[in-house]
Amino acid sequence: MKDDAAQAGRLQPIDDRRVIVIGASSGIGLELAQSYLRRGCRVALTGRRHELLSEAAKQWPANSYVRQMDVSDQGAAAASLKDLIHEMGGADIVIISAGTGYVNLDLAWEKERDTIDVNVAGFAAMANVAMTHFLDQNAGQLVGITSIAGLRGMLDCPAYGASKAFMSNYLEALRLKVLQMHSPITVTEIQPGFVDTAMAQGDGLFWVASVEKAAAQISRAIDRKRKHAYITRRWRLVAWALKLLPEWLLARLYRSG
Repeated sequence: MKDDAAQAGRLQPIDDRRVIVIGASSGIGLELAQSYLRRGCRVALTGRRHELLSEAAKQWPANSYVRQMDVSDQGAAAASLKDLIHEMGGADIVIISAGTGYVNLDLAWEKERDTIDVNVAGFAAMANVAMTHFLDQNAGQLVGITSIAGLRGMLDCPAYGASKAFMSNYLEALRLKVLQMHSPITVTEIQPGFVDTAMAQGDGLFWVASVEKAAAQISRAIDRKRKHAYITRRWRLVAWALKLLPEWLLARLYRSG
């Protein structure tokens, strides 16, 4: 009997949160979605590539929702997200991980426009739907995956860095809103450095983290309802240095790179 009681005491409570991951077909978003499914959450995986989403969710048919969604089409994506929240009976956490970016030294407008459509307009549309829902139910957590790249202008990918700065600023504004309202809603910014994903092309990069390590630290930050977290934690040192660099020195560093 004592052994049974001890075993029961070690059992973890079921995590029944409803989680929506926007941009779950690969990289950090995929790893986060699967980690929440392993914990017993009801998880919606959204993204442009339906076949990858379905493959990722197939181990958890009872707890997973799959929805093809392209955030660059803001109207359709917003309507789809509203329908998904309704289908799930509400949402406790919405994670916006969808994003794109290009090295664009030639300033090709098509690449700049695509980045803005996804990372600025698409992000804002998704955040707007999620926050409207959370405000209606007076509870919830919005999580935005931004980037260290948003701290300063980026010579080689101007729209990408600027779009991440927009995301940071937008999340802060939403956080100020709920603070002023004395609302229990949490707004979390996750600011990664280099993570070994297809977008980062992480081979050989400085302090590159595995997707698994990054997702584990992000999950902890979400669980602790952090306002902001650098991923991995050592990137706070780089962030501190970047904020202090004068423009002439930043330009010289690009030139020497």
